[in-house]
Amino acid sequence: MFIAMNRFTVRTENAEAFEALWLGRDSHLKDMDGFVEFHMLKGPEAKGTILYASHTVWASEDAFRDWTRSTAFRDAHKNAGATAKLHEGSPTFEGFSTIQHIA
Repeated sequence: MFIAMNRFTVRTENAEAFEALWLGRDSHLKDMDGFVEFHMLKGPEAKGTILYASHTVWASEDAFRDWTRSTAFRDAHKNAGATAKLHEGSPTFEGFSTIQHIA
């Protein structure tokens, strides 16, 4: 299992628009081989910003890498530049290989 996360720092005044963007977008994830699940997480508020994280679970790192090279990925991210004003700086990517899973 592989977990891919992007962290976003969002100013509180942009939080509503940022959430609407994510809740209304077509990610194309369900069509991808190896996709397991997706969560958009809202974290703590501090100093006028809110931490958000997109959290995607994949069957393997190869399945995730295939997603990043797919037409579906390009379609899902085609307007990313236009929405960058909603968060501070670039998203921070973190990729994790699972060493233990308890369900």
